[in-house]
Amino acid sequence: MSATLDLNADLAEGFGIWSLTDDDALLDVVTSANVACGFHAGDPATMRRVCARAVERGVVIGAQVSYRDLAGFGRRFVDADPAELTADLLYQVGALREFARTAGGEVAYLKPHGALYNAVVHHDAQARAVVEAARQAGLPVLGLPGSRLLARAAEAGLTTHAEAFGDRGYTPEGTLVPRSEPGALLPDNDAVVERARRLAADGVIVAVDGTELPTAAVSLCLHGDSPGAVASARRVADALREAGVTLAPFA
Repeated sequence: MSATLDLNADLAEGFGIWSLTDDDALLDVVTSANVACGFHAGDPATMRRVCARAVERGVVIGAQVSYRDLAGFGRRFVDADPAELTADLLYQVGALREFARTAGGEVAYLKPHGALYNAVVHHDAQARAVVEAARQAGLPVLGLPGSRLLARAAEAGLTTHAEAFGDRGYTPEGTLVPRSEPGALLPDNDAVVERARRLAADGVIVAVDGTELPTAAVSLCLHGDSPGAVASARRVADALREAGVTLAPFA
């Protein structure tokens, strides 16, 4: 049984009058917040509010950086020039840092969002671009175990942290099932809770075909935009505490 586990969620994923996640409710559950930085979601007022409330609750702030793809919610691959991608990511971190600073906090790590997250599992040039942004920003990287991103970050001397996903389907190779395919999301809250228990107890994620995937993940991502996200997150947190797991930030 893992003695300590972080719970993270993607927050501030609204824009203007449009809202996607129940940020306040999730901030009462998670220990780390991946705050959208404006390129796939997250307008300045939303970013500022989420940073302030994260600091109030003692939740660690991470930069959830993305392709410049507001219309597509960052879920479309962009064949970006690596140098331009690095600049875009630094721009996002800089904006979030100011909101975190004025709230009395700081940005503690960097995590790619959506299509960029999936791309840097295998796309070496973009993985290097993300690593360069993290290096220049002086931030640790949170990502998928076995990804090019974490490998390149380690080579660059950066601190890396592996995460698992509470509500996403896994392929036998340890990658995420694309959202366009069957099995991309776990069927219900019971399955999400069982995923968390297996991760904490055995260090294992079960793939869609039943393959058991060993993982050293220190953080479990609970997507805030999934159906019943808040109720699911609360159940996961309660189940882990009942099993003797301490919920605490990884960064």
